Amino acid sequence: MFSRSYANLYYLVSDLFGIELPVLKLLQSFGFFMALAFLVAALFLYFDLKRKEKAGLIKSYITEVEVGAPATPYELITNGILGFLVGYKLIDLFVNFDLRIVNPQAWLVSAEGSIVGGLFGAVLLAGLRWYEKNKEKLDKPKKVMVELKPHQQIGDIVMMAALGGILGAKLFYLFESPGNLEEFLKNPLGSFFGGLTIYGGLIVGTIVVTLFARKRGINILQLADSAGPTLLLANGIGRLGCHTSGDGDWGDPNLAPKPEWLSWMPDRWWAFDYAHNVNRVGIEIPGCVEDYCTVLETPVYPTPIYEFAMLGILFTILWSVRKRITIPGVMFSLYLIVNGIERFTIEQIRVNTKLDFLGLPLTQAEFIAICFSLVGLAALLFFVIRYKKASNT
Repeated sequence: MFSRSYANLYYLVSDLFGIELPVLKLLQSFGFFMALAFLVAALFLYFDLKRKEKAGLIKSYITEVEVGAPATPYELITNGILGFLVGYKLIDLFVNFDLRIVNPQAWLVSAEGSIVGGLFGAVLLAGLRWYEKNKEKLDKPKKVMVELKPHQQIGDIVMMAALGGILGAKLFYLFESPGNLEEFLKNPLGSFFGGLTIYGGLIVGTIVVTLFARKRGINILQLADSAGPTLLLANGIGRLGCHTSGDGDWGDPNLAPKPEWLSWMPDRWWAFDYAHNVNRVGIEIPGCVEDYCTVLETPVYPTPIYEFAMLGILFTILWSVRKRITIPGVMFSLYLIVNGIERFTIEQIRVNTKLDFLGLPLTQAEFIAICFSLVGLAALLFFVIRYKKASNT
């Protein structure tokens, strides 16, 4: 794994390939890995849903749609708003590139932009939507029945999971410790994407996807069973983003010598100083001329690397046995159990705030991890017992 942190893709590409592309400063490393996590998870979910459709385990959704109608005011307005936001920032970046690239994150969440660019973008996207609908317009619009297979709705499912996940991750982070909420209230827009709690994302994302699946007639248990292993994989890839960017999601200080039985392991996997981390935490690096010039004074356990490895192994196990598990709900129950065990384990060497849960000094993640495993175990017993009763009747 990398010998330093890369706050954005500019430094990563420059270090790996010797190519300097300032525009890559706009792409945060953490955001890149998060997007990659969603894409990879969507791909595996696609494959498993297709398998279940072929086996008759999950059915299509039949809905009525109107064809041949002109663009509605709602469609034109929403496309216009989206076009305005894109044009407002994109044209401003093009015109003032040297100025905006100095601190791209601050500029992205600021109110600075190009009004002319925004108006151009609004007219362009709204006009394209009007043209597309007008091209297919009929003298008399008609309603037709359309079959939507579950795997064809992966894009919508992932979008729901992403929106719910980001909002949930931020909400849980704000209440993880008192200082997080205070920091957010001081600068809500600027700090929105800084600091996310994975369990908040999982819980709220699951609720949003469940509601969406019910509306679309998708069997929730079958969808959950398919999603279980892919969530482990997505979480693992997301942890690579934490490690690569150095976002503060690391372990306790580690000055202990590396054990002999771990001699095969690179030293930076045992203790890492997260030089050039995105949070600018630590002491100044002498002679550094980059935008991120700090390094941890004391090396720490690189827990995101450990989580990536653990989650990757767990994903491989669950994915390899998924066809053998035929009782609906069991796979997702197993996901909850192993996810809780993995997270509780890594929390023992991870930096986090201890809270008082029923008189026990636990981190928020430890408490939720215990709940996940207990709920998973209870659900596992419930689904197995219910299946056996149904088989005997």
